[in-house]
Amino acid sequence: MPDDLLPSWRPGPTRDALVAFLDDVLDVPTEERVACLDNDGTLWCERPSYVQLDFFIDTLRSRASEPDFVHTPELDALLGNDTAAMGELGLERIAMALTSLCEGISPEEFTRRVRAFMSVAQHPTLGRPLLRNVYQPMLELIDELRRRDVTVTIVTGGGTEFVRAVSQQLYGVPPEAVVGTLIGYELSRGDDGAPRLLRTGRPAGGANEGAAKVSNIQSQLGRRPLLVAGNSGGDREMLEWAASGPGPSLALLIDHDDADREFAYVSSAETFAEPEPITDVGSRLGWTVVSMAADWATVFPSVAPEH
Repeated sequence: MPDDLLPSWRPGPTRDALVAFLDDVLDVPTEERVACLDNDGTLWCERPSYVQLDFFIDTLRSRASEPDFVHTPELDALLGNDTAAMGELGLERIAMALTSLCEGISPEEFTRRVRAFMSVAQHPTLGRPLLRNVYQPMLELIDELRRRDVTVTIVTGGGTEFVRAVSQQLYGVPPEAVVGTLIGYELSRGDDGAPRLLRTGRPAGGANEGAAKVSNIQSQLGRRPLLVAGNSGGDREMLEWAASGPGPSLALLIDHDDADREFAYVSSAETFAEPEPITDVGSRLGWTVVSMAADWATVFPSVAPEH
């Protein structure tokens, strides 16, 4: 086993399982080498709040000072950090209100705003730029997969366009290889008659979580993954799908058990209840469960990744 392979992964059964998969995948035809990786909590830190939520809250605070800003119960609850009101309003209404903040702008303008936010945003408790809140061990795994001609994709419950804005820079994953929760668009014409594509405030379909991830992998990527990495109950079905496939496969579950270097918690799905914790599911089904505390010698990179 080369000493320079996956240097941030400590020796042990988890690293052995990764190395075995990296060896075995070379026996698979290149066109069948596909990996699907969740993003929040799998590739970058998702606590104490999702990065996409931080972006929309930042957008909300900027918009709230504008003279034409329209107050709604949902936006006022967010501005006041009124958790009781947010709980009563519900996640769906809160999410729709935030999505509406970018209604009517082009995909290119939305991408520009996301990148501008990410270029300066800091994590609220870890004291790190958000661009360096990706996980170094997962970056190393992505690099090794790519060296073996594995197509690396991101399958996220987050907004497709939000992740696409940073996926190339952070992970070397092109926008077309990102599968997430979709926003609706409307095609119209400007005063000059040229076509314009603008964001709406409406989702295009449901949240990309649970069984929807498997369906959307097939409909948008068209290939079954050999490796799936996730961290929450929202990733269960695609982890099961990878583990049950023919040939070499790997279901990789990230267990956030490191309160000293990150956070300690069991991640759960956002849009449905789970009958048992995902870490229990992973242990019972024989997945490769990654202990962040025990298996990762390093959690975060010293510099922001650049692809």
